[in-house]
Amino acid sequence: MDELDLIRDRADAVGFATAEELAPARDRLLAAARTGRPRRTRRWLWTAGAAAGLAAGITAVVALAPAGETGAGVGVGVAQADPVRVLTEAAGAALGEQATPPRADQYLYVKTEYPGHQTREVWFSVDGTHDGRIGDMKIPGCRDGKAPIYGANDPSKEGTLEDCTPSPAYRTDLPTTADAMLAYLHEHHSGERGDVNALGKDVVTLAYEQALLPASYSALFAAAAKIPGLTALDHVTDGAGRPGVGITWPVPPGSSPKAKPEVLVFDATTHRFLGTPGSAVTVKTFVDRVGQRP
Repeated sequence: MDELDLIRDRADAVGFATAEELAPARDRLLAAARTGRPRRTRRWLWTAGAAAGLAAGITAVVALAPAGETGAGVGVGVAQADPVRVLTEAAGAALGEQATPPRADQYLYVKTEYPGHQTREVWFSVDGTHDGRIGDMKIPGCRDGKAPIYGANDPSKEGTLEDCTPSPAYRTDLPTTADAMLAYLHEHHSGERGDVNALGKDVVTLAYEQALLPASYSALFAAAAKIPGLTALDHVTDGAGRPGVGITWPVPPGSSPKAKPEVLVFDATTHRFLGTPGSAVTVKTFVDRVGQRP
């Protein structure tokens, strides 16, 4: 049994606390902060015992004391939270989402918003065999190992076939436990081995324009909780301006001064993944045809 199993068992047994249920604890914390009593910090050790404690405490308050002056963005100060706890609760929330498997001939529609009211819309084939679209750009499906070429610089190649492998938008092949998902991330990492910031970006890639089984989606955040160097940030907003709590990883030593760490933004109440400070997934659902919107 790994951490995700503990979360699943606990979530089934007790469910998740509502904002109203959390209010008394939040009020006590705020009152204590106003009296100036010193606050003790606690370092979480991610052992089997700690995992059980986290699972048992899913309904508890993460941390709702005033965050103080951090200068970290313009969002509401939501928490000086333990990053492992935030990701663990995000894993529990993802596991509890209802999901109806799509038909193979459907499309995954995703709308992403960026600062400045810019948007991106995509329609990706559920099974990878049907033509999709990114904005106005046609994306070829892969059928019988061949895909048509669209938008070729050479007009004579337009519509000709090339070898391909289907890339389904609905991923049923991903691991469903934290340990297996972490191994998958390490095996398919996009950056240098050991680059935890690159792993953070890989987590975002899987969470954005792909559809995962609830157990895989949950395992993704549970695996992220095992990546070293986690930091929680308050005063964070996603690309659509929604406030939340941010989770980030350090950039590798020797990186460019312009390099910025990846930040994942989660709703502080529901623990649902919102996006990053530079972008936000505001709609993700299945539709019957390219161009259709919910």
